[in-house]
Amino acid sequence: MLPAMKKNLITLFLLVLSAPIFAQTVKKIIIPDIPGYVTLKGDFHTHTVFSDGEVWPTVRIDEAVREGLDVIAITDHIEYRPHLSDVPSDHNRSYDIAKLHAGKHNVILIKGAEITRSMPPGHFNALFITDAAALAKDDFKAVIKEVKKQGGFIIWNHPGWKAQQPDTIKWFDIHTWLHENGMLNGIEIYNEKEYYPVVFGWALQKKLTIFANSDTHNPIAMMYDLANSHRPVTLIFAKERTEAQVKEALFEGRTVSFTDNVLRGQEEWLKPLFMACVKQVKKGGKTELTNLSGVEFEIELVSEKTVKTIVLTEGKTATVNKGSTLKINNFETAPGKNLEVTVE
Repeated sequence: MLPAMKKNLITLFLLVLSAPIFAQTVKKIIIPDIPGYVTLKGDFHTHTVFSDGEVWPTVRIDEAVREGLDVIAITDHIEYRPHLSDVPSDHNRSYDIAKLHAGKHNVILIKGAEITRSMPPGHFNALFITDAAALAKDDFKAVIKEVKKQGGFIIWNHPGWKAQQPDTIKWFDIHTWLHENGMLNGIEIYNEKEYYPVVFGWALQKKLTIFANSDTHNPIAMMYDLANSHRPVTLIFAKERTEAQVKEALFEGRTVSFTDNVLRGQEEWLKPLFMACVKQVKKGGKTELTNLSGVEFEIELVSEKTVKTIVLTEGKTATVNKGSTLKINNFETAPGKNLEVTVE
């Protein structure tokens, strides 16, 4: 069979498989901007048939469009490519295929790759690289240095993945070396369907950019209930909706994790985000709170004589006393610590 014909048949087969999935209802993620920044929604860890994924690269773009994502990174494995005999190519091919499609649909596509090693050191995503093929090296430190040479951003993926580290979540000497040499920029506190509280603590302590990523291999609708929820999302606070400004925001740590209706990150970003999501209108000695976002808020009135909890769904309004202190139970500024705000 001619190579071009084989490629077309593979593409057709993948589209036929995904057709029922694309017919499903999807609830788009609505998050407002905050003062001085646009709020972008991203997933920086996805796979295609060019490593161990099950979809064609353009499908990842179509999924992002349907869910209302602004940014997507395709991060196919460098060292693990089980479909190579069926989809022969170099390490840059999945990005090259998806790039034109992303441009047509106004999706910011980040060029990336996953560096795949046993623990330690584990798996790492390299973002904003220029040549994924140059990362195909045996020596781990040489690979990391090549990523930095290309101006890349490095994320430690799923530090709590039990398949690699079944007993505990541990920070090894190699991670100290990476961190001290400026070669570890971010870390996944949430991967696929797992949250790692200890890793959230590491991110805050060591000033690592916070990520929540899907690490999806299958069509995304096979992984998550998109009609009622969404994939793990990293919220990025960028000065503009451009790849360059996404990169700047990641290097400066302007992100928040959004998963299972819980947002985790630094108070510096969570507080203005809450204030942008929930409109406050004074009415005498009371204040009306209206939810302008797609987040369902779990609000505890901690300044009242008796504890009262308000569930504020999208578009709904609740009335509280002016000056009340609100504890936002689904906004976490540290493991086990919730954001508190005072009503104007």
